[in-house]
Amino acid sequence: MKSHGLKENLTQFILLLIVNAFVGGMIGIERTIIPQFASNNFNISSHSAILSFIIAFGMTKACTNLLFGKLANLMGRRKLLIIGWLFAIPVPIILINANFWSWIIFANILLGINQGLTWSSTVNMKIDLVGLKDRGFAMGLNEFSGYLALGITAYLTGFIAQNYGLTPYPFYLGLIVAIIGLFLSVLFVKETTPFVNMEMQKNTSKPYENVFIETTLKNKTLSSVTQAGLVNNLNDGMIWGLLPILLLSLNLDNEKIGIIVAAYPIFWGFGQLFTGKMSDLYSKKRMLFWGMLIQGVSIIFFTYTTNFILLLSLSIILGIGTAIVYPTFLTAIADESPPIQRAESIGAFRLWRDLGYAIGAIISGVTADYFGIEYSILIIGFITILSSFVIQLRMP
Repeated sequence: MKSHGLKENLTQFILLLIVNAFVGGMIGIERTIIPQFASNNFNISSHSAILSFIIAFGMTKACTNLLFGKLANLMGRRKLLIIGWLFAIPVPIILINANFWSWIIFANILLGINQGLTWSSTVNMKIDLVGLKDRGFAMGLNEFSGYLALGITAYLTGFIAQNYGLTPYPFYLGLIVAIIGLFLSVLFVKETTPFVNMEMQKNTSKPYENVFIETTLKNKTLSSVTQAGLVNNLNDGMIWGLLPILLLSLNLDNEKIGIIVAAYPIFWGFGQLFTGKMSDLYSKKRMLFWGMLIQGVSIIFFTYTTNFILLLSLSIILGIGTAIVYPTFLTAIADESPPIQRAESIGAFRLWRDLGYAIGAIISGVTADYFGIEYSILIIGFITILSSFVIQLRMP
């Protein structure tokens, strides 16, 4: 008989961690080199135009997250995971053969669908397996695997680009990642919706009339977490798009840029090994407040130094701040939502969170074009600090 628990479902849980590492690896192939790819290969100088690939990715991923929430209980998590991987395989092929910037945009639309389906699947499947007791720890492990892999592939693509050129070799790594991720999902991953049905039999919470409205506005816990999630990815979109350009302006080579860019998700990933369990034990409100505050302050200080070691240190601190909030977001949403509506509530949260990529790219691109990259980074930093105080004042 099936039962909830990390130990009880350890084999399947570990497999899902490995799959999620490949999910994160797909994002990592773009983290270091796409902004430089835009300026070198397509002669794009406008920051808004360069960041258009993040806008396409963020809006597509956001909408896919919401769609996943609607379909998860109807189709099952495993089918959506496999479909997500099918969208990943063309991405590196398109990037390798791109002759126009529109091809890059199209590749990122496919990548957004891939990430919306695969990351949502692995998150929900782990929550299904472990039950309430170890939910935060499970989310910490999930995000650790994904963002560690993201950091590793971000470094590797920077290293490959420095030694062998921006294209095609860095993108071959993405093709390998997509094929292995699909292979593991088809052959070994099992469906987890039976665990949801078991949890429903024990749960007496009343379902929401409108999950989207509750998650977005009405429920103070859900809406507070959701706005912070949006702002978190707003600043992550800025780091993705503008930080490599800022570092290039400081005459750092691709390998050093890769180290700085990779340190952020690696510490973000490793930190969640600890912060995930902390979210099971300590106040989620305090963790979210301090995590967002640390992020905002570290982002602001990026504009005040040109030293490689200090830039690397700020990237590490930013990663730690993000590690504090990321598993806490998901645990807070999962705890507050009725089990049968959990996937839908997480989908609504992830809709707004990943719209942060698009909103952040628009704000960053426009302000960078008119006032300079430094002002753009400062604005994003102050918005992140403001979000921390929304958590402090609104969340119960």
